[in-house]
Amino acid sequence: MMRSCSALVVALLLSQAAAFLSPSEEDDGVPGEWTLLHVVQGHIGAGNYSYLRLNHDGRIILHMHSLKGDADLYVSDKTLRPSFDTYKLQSVTCGRDAVVVPGDFARPVGIGIYGHPSHKESEFEMRVFFDQSVPQEPFDKGSYNSDEGHEKTKAPEAPEDDFQEEESIFWTILIGLLKIVLEILF
Repeated sequence: MMRSCSALVVALLLSQAAAFLSPSEEDDGVPGEWTLLHVVQGHIGAGNYSYLRLNHDGRIILHMHSLKGDADLYVSDKTLRPSFDTYKLQSVTCGRDAVVVPGDFARPVGIGIYGHPSHKESEFEMRVFFDQSVPQEPFDKGSYNSDEGHEKTKAPEAPEDDFQEEESIFWTILIGLLKIVLEILF
């Protein structure tokens, strides 16, 4: 009896020592030059998207961990609603996904999180890091036109997504008003 208790205590101490010496899950091998900006947690249904917008300048690293199910990551600087059809960067692993958003991507950057249909629901946690090891340019590359002296370039035109987003809001309001009218009539 005493030997089994001693063996149990030794096993417990060894497991505690191994947990203490091994790197914690919070680190995930994150270099010291990276600054944690945000932690986003969420649930996503099978075959659905959840969209986020990244406005922060510089080189950004997105680390996403599927806590339950399988969530995939799609990123674009052309659309605010990237999908598996329209994206520039992607990570579609089963487990940990990572995407490095270059500093020269146009802001805002669209982030799409897709719930893989192999699971009814996926739960995820995404950590957003800013990489300070990449030196920031003191002058914006696109602010001056080198051919014509120091005149400012034209502001970029509004993307088509803004129009679609406004149209979607319009339809949402219109449908809401029609529901109210129908509810009053019937």
